[in-house]
Amino acid sequence: MDINDDPTGSTSRLTIAQARTEWDVQTAFLDSCSYGPPPRRGWEALQRSLDQWRVGSVPWPRWAESVDTSRELFGRLVGVPAGQMATGAAVSQLLAPIAAALPDGAEVLIPNIEFTSGVYPFAVHADRGMRVRTAPLDTLAEAVDASTALVSFSAAQSATGEVADLPAITRAARKVGALTVLDGTQTAGWLPLDAANVDFLAVAAYKWLCAPRGTAFLTMPSQLAAADDDQPHRAEFFDRLKPLAAGWFAAGGAASYGMPMHLADGARAFDISPAWHSWVGTAPALELLLDVGVDRIHAHDLALANRFRTGLGLAESNSAIVSIDLGIVDRSWPGAVDRLDAAGVRYSQAGGNMRFGFHLFNDVADVDTALNAVTDAVVL
Repeated sequence: MDINDDPTGSTSRLTIAQARTEWDVQTAFLDSCSYGPPPRRGWEALQRSLDQWRVGSVPWPRWAESVDTSRELFGRLVGVPAGQMATGAAVSQLLAPIAAALPDGAEVLIPNIEFTSGVYPFAVHADRGMRVRTAPLDTLAEAVDASTALVSFSAAQSATGEVADLPAITRAARKVGALTVLDGTQTAGWLPLDAANVDFLAVAAYKWLCAPRGTAFLTMPSQLAAADDDQPHRAEFFDRLKPLAAGWFAAGGAASYGMPMHLADGARAFDISPAWHSWVGTAPALELLLDVGVDRIHAHDLALANRFRTGLGLAESNSAIVSIDLGIVDRSWPGAVDRLDAAGVRYSQAGGNMRFGFHLFNDVADVDTALNAVTDAVVL
């Protein structure tokens, strides 16, 4: 299959080739694991808002409109209505009320290499007996048992790029009545995600969604306090779930001063006051991703990542993130780090690994530039 072919039969408005013209990234930017450069439409919208701020030419609600626009667009991306979406600034901030709503002594199960934003919001409650138990990602489903109150895991691990077996994990959690929290920060934008498959989906938008840093989403169940005769502890959890950072924005525009409290309904009550300009740059980026279609982006990104793996003699994978142990790189391709730097290849290092992320603005030339640098050989 040609990397630019569309095997999904998509009716997307933009092809990958058309979408790529919206980026001004340098050759071989392969670091979407760390941050995603903005499409031109997002960059220009952000610059306009900053110019407006500089001269005071528009009222602030003009910028705040981008929050609800982004909320609706992200909902379309992950298959839930905008009303089930809370907006914030970071994954850990959005998970804090969930951790606080767990009862004393609750056990939280996480992968043993989970990024700290999905760990620390729960670990800080050790003083009230909350326990964080770890297991390897590939056996996480088997590690769920009757003591598990909540499973917190990433759709793809930050350090390794390993994609979680979402159906197996959620199936095991449902069997014992455990809540599920999915961090989609390293996957939203290239891996199709259905937020309805988990209780909570948290995503920071500054990586694969190519948004400015400072915008994040949390999807929540449609009925936050739904009763379940078979699993009463879930209803008790939702009764305890409170918007701990509630402020004026959590009121949905209904209140600015004093009492009584008027919180918005549902997930909207968990919103925090937005960083206006970051949201202005987020909405156009989400719009572009939807115009292309995540299924099409998924096929493109995997084709590039697997071309890179094959060129290095590695097995193909189902992840757009290629992670290689630094020790293996040093032994197999001495001098690779210096050659990558000299060639201007942008990648990152995390957890003792080299990480290469392949996204819709990348092409075969980017892959081959990186391969040439790593192997010190011309890739045909």
